[in-house]
Amino acid sequence: MNDENLRIGMPAGSLADPNRGGNLVQLLEQSGFRTSGYQSGGPSKFTTVNFLYGWDGRPQEFATQLGIGELDVAIAGDDWIRERVLELKYEYGQDIELRRVMPLRRGSVRLVGIVRPEKEFASAVELFQELAGRKPLITAVAEMPYLALEWIMRRLRDAGVADAFGKFSVQKYTTPPRIDRGVLIYETWGKTEAKVKNGGADLGLEITQSGSAIKNYGLRIIDEVMESGTSIWVNPKLRANEVKTGLLRMFLLNLHGAINAENKVLLLFNVPVANAAEVEAYLVRNNLFADEPSRISGKAYTEYSIEVDSASDKLPLARIRYELALMGARGIDTIPLTSSIPAVGAIEGW
Repeated sequence: MNDENLRIGMPAGSLADPNRGGNLVQLLEQSGFRTSGYQSGGPSKFTTVNFLYGWDGRPQEFATQLGIGELDVAIAGDDWIRERVLELKYEYGQDIELRRVMPLRRGSVRLVGIVRPEKEFASAVELFQELAGRKPLITAVAEMPYLALEWIMRRLRDAGVADAFGKFSVQKYTTPPRIDRGVLIYETWGKTEAKVKNGGADLGLEITQSGSAIKNYGLRIIDEVMESGTSIWVNPKLRANEVKTGLLRMFLLNLHGAINAENKVLLLFNVPVANAAEVEAYLVRNNLFADEPSRISGKAYTEYSIEVDSASDKLPLARIRYELALMGARGIDTIPLTSSIPAVGAIEGW
């Protein structure tokens, strides 16, 4: 492997499926980074560039791979990155610094605390005050046990009872407890709701989009713990490598262009010179350009090009085209955009 290549963690699972996960394959292609093999399980290759290396893996592992320099860049959920960082902290006493450099607007989920509805609690703090008052060992179930542990420890501090729950243990579901006081987190492989409903633990940390499964099980959301989405993550130590830093900036700028172009189209149209002032006033009034309208002036007509958000419900694309036509615009062409890069400043900060 060429050490001057940018090694990118390519997440297996729903993101690799062209019909799920926001279609990462298409996003990469529209960014100029076409892949082969990725959507069929690997090995992944970038077919149009020779400076990116695809490393197939699970997003659950990417944080540790970034930490040891096995990966330069990872495409992963914010929750899984945070989970591994916390595991290294709590279990191995190691702190690693990773940086989220770009959200991809895909894979949005919420991590929430869930409980049975037998008792009404005004807040999570009140819940933990009640638990601490009657139990020496608080139990929870979660697919992301260290995020659950961090959340519970934080709420115990808020409740003023953290000193009595300083010990913790993370272990597989229903294995014999290794502690008799403190916080016991059972790591599960799904169906967290069922375990909470059936009394397998005092509470749970659940990953949800709509919350419908939680409601179906008759459970309550007691706390909003974290919002997560798919992002680009890096190890800041990458800055020490000038070549890789440049490749990363190229990668990010082109990804930004593809994300920025989503739901946008380019309108091209001609306007008689006599109508140009009215049309430009309309464009200004509706913020339909950035710095200034793009135009090519001729003797009888002026050609304009503007970017339009085709998903907007405040000023629908259909209305814009109709109103431009009423002002004398003709030859109104609508062209889909696959990339729209405003300027290199879009990725400033890295």
